[in-house]
Amino acid sequence: MSLLLGIDTGGTYTDAVLFHEEQGVVASAKSLTTRHDFAIGIGQSIEKVLATAETDPSEIALVSLSTTLATNALVEGQGGHISLIMIGFGETALLRNDLRSAVKEDPVVFLSGGHDGQGEPLADLDEKELKTQLDRLGNEVTAFAVAGLFATRNPEHEIRAREIILERTGASVTCSHELSSKLDGPRRALTSVLNARLISLIHHLIEATEGLFEAHNIAAPLMVVQGDGALISAEIAKIKPIETILSGPAASLVGAAYLSGLQNAVVSDIGGTTTDIAVLQDGNPRLDENGATVGGWRTMVEAVAMYTIGLGGDSEVSVRQSGLDLQLELGPRRFIPVSLLAESYPALVHDTLELQLSRGRGNELYGRFAVAVGQNLSLMGSFSDLEKEMLADLSGGPRPLEKWLAKRKHHIALESLVTKGAVMICGLTPSDAAHVLHLHTDWDRSAAEKAARLFANNKNSKGKSIALSAVDMSKLIIKTLVRKSNETLLAAALEGDRFLSPTLSQTLIAGSVREEPNPFVDVDVKFKLPIVALGASAHVYYPDVAAQLNTTALIPEYAGVANAIGAVVGQVRVSVDASISKTESDYFRLYHSGDPRDFSTLEKAVADAEQTLRDEAKEHARLAGADDIRVKFKREDNTAVIEGKEFFVESLLKATAYGRPRITK
Repeated sequence: MSLLLGIDTGGTYTDAVLFHEEQGVVASAKSLTTRHDFAIGIGQSIEKVLATAETDPSEIALVSLSTTLATNALVEGQGGHISLIMIGFGETALLRNDLRSAVKEDPVVFLSGGHDGQGEPLADLDEKELKTQLDRLGNEVTAFAVAGLFATRNPEHEIRAREIILERTGASVTCSHELSSKLDGPRRALTSVLNARLISLIHHLIEATEGLFEAHNIAAPLMVVQGDGALISAEIAKIKPIETILSGPAASLVGAAYLSGLQNAVVSDIGGTTTDIAVLQDGNPRLDENGATVGGWRTMVEAVAMYTIGLGGDSEVSVRQSGLDLQLELGPRRFIPVSLLAESYPALVHDTLELQLSRGRGNELYGRFAVAVGQNLSLMGSFSDLEKEMLADLSGGPRPLEKWLAKRKHHIALESLVTKGAVMICGLTPSDAAHVLHLHTDWDRSAAEKAARLFANNKNSKGKSIALSAVDMSKLIIKTLVRKSNETLLAAALEGDRFLSPTLSQTLIAGSVREEPNPFVDVDVKFKLPIVALGASAHVYYPDVAAQLNTTALIPEYAGVANAIGAVVGQVRVSVDASISKTESDYFRLYHSGDPRDFSTLEKAVADAEQTLRDEAKEHARLAGADDIRVKFKREDNTAVIEGKEFFVESLLKATAYGRPRITK
């Protein structure tokens, strides 16, 4: 039996697990994620787990990686500078599916071309205009997204556009028809935009991981976890990084099933940036075939039906005015905890906090610092002169925001740098609150206590402080996180219910936990399923979460490294789709990844489609790294009854190939 290495790079920690196919978990290790250079944190975790297991690295037969990188990038609005090429669409297409918002300020090029619903060309592709626009853009963008009208019916214009872009720029290109076979061009375009924006980030992560193998004498293939919990080769993940959104949460779900032994449960994984909630049904993750939603974007990526919220141990703590009072807010942006920054820069952090405390008043910039992430800046697009100046200043170390943001233009530049992933903000987080309350002990509690005291100085319209002490402030933060976790769990449970809206969750939770009961109505919430709580900080919050929901919380051994475990116990699973519909000339037309094909009968079209899809699925699975491949074929015919007669509408076809990852030893 083989020895497998699972790695997970989360927003805060990078985990590593050595797993034996017969013995289970052999050893585990945890290091801080080093966002400026992922290889450092990955290398530290690999070294720790190998030292703990006292094993020969050459015995490792497979390495599998799960990551929250893509999910966190979308939630936090990070990624490369891209251009969207729209073929056959008008500008109004940008108004659908929040496409305009996803594109941000990146350039969009509209070209004539595209096809109709039967795959026939509407106009020739305007190659001359495409070349002109590419020359105009120059090196302004790092990747391109291409979306053609009805490209899933006929992808020839997307394919030709990609050829021209590659010839003229050499930049990476994402074609929408390769990400989804479904209609809805603007949503395919949205998915392509997000994929293109993630390419440089995931490429950097994979290269950093592979670069460590030789140094550690590991000669094994690298797999990456997809959003549906299945595995794909690293080479495919580089091309289709959007497939890795919810990779970390999907791996945690697979790991939760393995660790808990439960067939039916609600799984909640709290990380540094997000809380991810999903359901285990009959031992398998429940999938969202309509497409995963992350960071507010409804993509066309089939993934685990995951309810994701920007709420984690490292969430930003802020306040907003609500009437005459202050309302505490958590997330969605991730901060570096003050207690963690103080580990590396103790004098700067403590001197700044003490000076600000001595003034005896609140300020929204107090207790906050700007920190250069140190990422490969060439991957992040262009920077303005002011942004370059601010980055140069940060090369000397973190800077207190109070001194650094002198003018409004500096605020705008900082937001841009954060969006591009070049800078992170350090400030008060739930992790700091946990240190104040002695629930965490890893970092500098004194710095956390000072930051909490500073934040407690925030006053409402009546001049009343939000809290009287650092301890009271920290309790309020933890209480808020528990309440928001309960609301999210309840909203996830009510998702899709025809009679109960997920928006009821806030009302129900508020009614069930209020300190003074309502004299007329008792509100009680009871979860029917147990909660499997994962993440390094699960033990801090989830006993209270489960108690308020009147259920049990199972926090299994190795809960803090469930993602890494899920990465190595999964399998490769690849699906390819096609559809058949009738043409105006009464032929049955097969639409798939290639040119449309016509057949005289439905059964002939289905027979050809089945063979084509089986072959494609098997080949895709082989390229994804699978061994001992099995293929399942599914056909679903849709008909309509008109005046008592049944008419054929469409046949939907899918082939799914399964197999365990290819082991080298």
